[in-house]
Amino acid sequence: MAHKTISLHVLLTVFLVTNYSAITGAAETGKKSLLPDRSVITLPAPVYQGRMSVEEALRKRESVRQFSQSPLTEQELAQLLWAAQGKTRDWAARTAPSAGALFPLEVYVVIQEGVFRYSSGDHRILRVVKTDVRRQLAAAALGQDIIRQAPAVFVIAGVYKRTAEKYSNRAKRYVEIEAGHAGQNLLLQAVSLGLGAVPVGAFQDAHVKQALHLPVNHEPLYLIPVGRKRFVPP
Repeated sequence: MAHKTISLHVLLTVFLVTNYSAITGAAETGKKSLLPDRSVITLPAPVYQGRMSVEEALRKRESVRQFSQSPLTEQELAQLLWAAQGKTRDWAARTAPSAGALFPLEVYVVIQEGVFRYSSGDHRILRVVKTDVRRQLAAAALGQDIIRQAPAVFVIAGVYKRTAEKYSNRAKRYVEIEAGHAGQNLLLQAVSLGLGAVPVGAFQDAHVKQALHLPVNHEPLYLIPVGRKRFVPP
């Protein structure tokens, strides 16, 4: 009888430990996949009525460099991508102004599941790389560990040729101004969602392009790590 009691205790302990690990392990290690394993993913529709005014988002905006390991939700990813370059009308209008409505920007997001390019016309993301390249991206950003630690890094790239066809040698200025508009949109949207973010401009262009498998004419202009703020005691 004593042997049976001990065996039941052992089995119960193994059952509880196994199930607790199954429930909590993904959250603790960050290994649970956020997105379905597909090459094209339709994102949730953006929300147009937030809980914070523009003025409050401006007041609260700050550079955040400490993130928890908790991944962003699919809705948060969708909202941030839309804020940066989302479609706002039935025609081609976007959330950020564009010289001549030529839209030279491409937005990528780098997460555990890989690298994805945002398609603003149909609000989808297209998988470019199937592996986690945040470590390589951090190395390309001169070893800034915040790139590796952030659950999501948004990359704004410019295709200068699209604007140059109309504006010639003014294109460089116009494209980079537009990247600033898109970056600020994303930063303020992060604040509105209760997330932290910081713009990063120090990186080696060629190494970023290599890590993300960018097309030759997609020039990286901005890296923006985003995540949930991690409290760091003073």
